[in-house]
Amino acid sequence: MRNASQPARHSVRLTAVATTALLSLSLGVLPATAATPLPAPAAAAAEATSPLDRKALRASLDAIHRAGMYGAYSSVRDGSERWRGATGVADVDTRRPMRAGYEHRIGSITKTFTSVAVLQQVAKGRVDLDAPIAAHLPDLVTGERGRKVTVRMLLNHTSGIADYVLPAFPGILVNPRKALDEGQFRELAPEKLVRLGLAAQPQAPRGTFAYSNTNYLLAGLLLERVTGQDPEAYITKNVIRKAGLRHTYFPRSAYVSGPHARMYESMYGLIEPARDYSVYDMSWAGTAGAMVSTTDDLNDFYRLLLSGKLLGAAELREMKTTVATSPPGQEEGMRYGLGLFRLRMPSGGWYWGHNGSVFGAETWALSTEDGRRQMSLGYNLTKYQELGDDGMPLPNPIDTALVAHMDGALSGVPAKRTSGPLRTPQHLPLGLRLRP
Repeated sequence: MRNASQPARHSVRLTAVATTALLSLSLGVLPATAATPLPAPAAAAAEATSPLDRKALRASLDAIHRAGMYGAYSSVRDGSERWRGATGVADVDTRRPMRAGYEHRIGSITKTFTSVAVLQQVAKGRVDLDAPIAAHLPDLVTGERGRKVTVRMLLNHTSGIADYVLPAFPGILVNPRKALDEGQFRELAPEKLVRLGLAAQPQAPRGTFAYSNTNYLLAGLLLERVTGQDPEAYITKNVIRKAGLRHTYFPRSAYVSGPHARMYESMYGLIEPARDYSVYDMSWAGTAGAMVSTTDDLNDFYRLLLSGKLLGAAELREMKTTVATSPPGQEEGMRYGLGLFRLRMPSGGWYWGHNGSVFGAETWALSTEDGRRQMSLGYNLTKYQELGDDGMPLPNPIDTALVAHMDGALSGVPAKRTSGPLRTPQHLPLGLRLRP
């Protein structure tokens, strides 16, 4: 049995993973299946949806639990038609069943909310997307970086600023359970976390996409400087309440306030059995990944956003202006905008949204271009894969089941099983492939 008391033989492999996906608040490991790119007409057809097939949705959701996931819940919408389902257990000890509608930590989906708030300030003329960040935070981002990193670069992850997560959890590569336990009730100021990111080695040069949670803590501090308000309070009033969301919030303590599942972290088998981290001080994630929501609220939010109800046309257009996330010459499966990405599913359709992962909780929220067809999915066991000799997660049956449910829910066509995992880009320290 593998556990945190036997870390030495895993440390080399875990170090390899850490530079691409360890804790990630974000773009996580997209469990998916390899697919040959469809020609443009076929891809467009794949995004044309059909009415909800409730039997197929139920079957594909249950398949996630049968594949080994503790529990999951999903909400799917097409116009005014809705389907909600849950599978598996919310608590592995009591066997309490999972329920649709539970609150859930949504990790980096928080970034979309933060970006909307910044773009509201752009609309008011208080923030220029192409102005240097030093114009707003000269005491924090100094020197050449302060002069050359723009607000836009923060929001689309091309700033060249490193992620702070690894240095914020010292020892996590050696003994992850100890590192996570020690941080459970620790309160961290965003300025301290930003300084850790600024001091760390960047994963890519400025101007190249490299997912970094530090960018969105800086965006939160920018909001505070421009509005004179606590950024979480500002986002709550001007984004969450404006959208009419009733179960979405920044937690005020280490506890999720509403009904929720326990959230289990495996850290690729280095924490065995997987440990419940549903109680956790989320100051370490802040405006990059601390929020709690429900799958229904997320569908409401992205529908309002994509239909132009939360931002003006110019600001939404900026949000949907994307950069490549894959190295030149590599097939593209995702492009990143301003707190919003466009993702291709195996059947060929492209969808807007975001994903997020924190210790024990993973969430996906994806929509068609017009926000008519939507799928939000949450589950309560993270980093369940084993590591290969190259230090990267090996394909897992849960991956195939998760992608089949998401693809079928969005396209309206039950997904066919394929031979391998479809991976999202893997360039970030704790982020894109793993997620917080």
